[in-house]
Amino acid sequence: MKASHTVTPVFDDPNLVSAAGLVPVMRLAETAGLHELFGRHLSVDSPNPAVKSASIVAGMLAGADSIDDLDVLRHGAMNRVFGGVRAPSTLGTYLRSFTHGHVQQLDAVATRLLDGLAAHIPGLIAGGDEIAFLDVDDTIGQVHGYGKQAAAFGYSRVRGLNAQVAVLSTASAAPVIARARLRRGNVASHTGCGRLLTQAIGCARSAGASGQILARADSAYFCHAFVAAAQRAGAWFSVTARMNPQIRAAITSIDDASWTPIEYPNAVYDQDEWRWVSDAEVAETEVTIFTSRRKRDHVTCRLVVRRVKRLNPTADAGQGELFTPHRHHAFVTNSALTTVEADARHRDHAIVEQVIAELKDGPLAHLPSGKHAANAACLAHAVIAFNLARAAGVAASVRHARARWATLRTHLINIPARIASSARRMTLHLPTDWAWKQAWSNLFRIATSPPAAAT
Repeated sequence: MKASHTVTPVFDDPNLVSAAGLVPVMRLAETAGLHELFGRHLSVDSPNPAVKSASIVAGMLAGADSIDDLDVLRHGAMNRVFGGVRAPSTLGTYLRSFTHGHVQQLDAVATRLLDGLAAHIPGLIAGGDEIAFLDVDDTIGQVHGYGKQAAAFGYSRVRGLNAQVAVLSTASAAPVIARARLRRGNVASHTGCGRLLTQAIGCARSAGASGQILARADSAYFCHAFVAAAQRAGAWFSVTARMNPQIRAAITSIDDASWTPIEYPNAVYDQDEWRWVSDAEVAETEVTIFTSRRKRDHVTCRLVVRRVKRLNPTADAGQGELFTPHRHHAFVTNSALTTVEADARHRDHAIVEQVIAELKDGPLAHLPSGKHAANAACLAHAVIAFNLARAAGVAASVRHARARWATLRTHLINIPARIASSARRMTLHLPTDWAWKQAWSNLFRIATSPPAAAT
């Protein structure tokens, strides 16, 4: 493939748009009630907050990762396709007018929008009537300069802000974000996890996850607050255990005959030993955790342990070993799953890392303001945009239902089009031979269809 030498670029066509996919996606948002929710819940001291928040969400869907990048909405015929597009400077001033209370109002909008999307696109939470998974984790968003409020050095040893995220998924549905919050950079990972999990479970229930919920987390959330919140809500928990003396003693007490061999469907890369692992053994025992707290806070549950053989680098040289050393990975759970299934389900907790990566590869690539509430509002808008993109993917095709946000932008959103008007109607002329034409057509048809009548 070679570029033609006869091309002359001229920016002079007022009828072109570069993100025609925003038309069906924002129509989908309108059908799910986004604009009404903004108008009902937002009390920001700024004119037309619903229009401005919708502009921020649309810009994030198109790939904007800073306030200046929101100018992607102002080109060609975009002002004919959408009404109320605001300049980046206006949107930046709007974000800086947010307080902590206004950010919580955005959280309420995100929760109710997820309900509307799930009602309009049932496949968004497919399988939620059987079992659903809530995965909680946090990440550090690195920032630079000393003007960022609440920025500090956290566990990653970089200066930044901490985002805590809870994602909802099922065995047959890709994850959506149930709750997220931005915190100071040096906060402990588990701080506030009980309240976050309670809110996320409420969001999952209202979105249609009527079956059993399994709340999963890594060892940073091995604390009473997380486990107690899951128990109060009637959910199962599955949390990686810290290797303290109590857990080590419990692992040692497991009889050798109790270990069951398992094979991974796909090999797992072991970062500690720099190798791929395709087999292991699992066993379980009973353990009482949080015994340093008052007695009513003690929790008796299952301790499921997976062990993997350590490499013997001298084996190839003919030197044998007196016994086989293992590396142990343990987690506590109160689920009714079998030992093997509980281990497999717990390992799937890594799905939250993918969501975090998509956020940091998109709207959270930069935290744009020096004001903490403005950055928290950016995260809240990003949650809304992420869930809209996920719903658009489910509506488009089976392939796009599990595609990454970057793929959805390339295939469905950032598609060029030319606007033509006739008899007061606009026609979008899209590229011929677009590889994802059928998926885009499915999205447009579902987005422009009226919502189903309530039964």
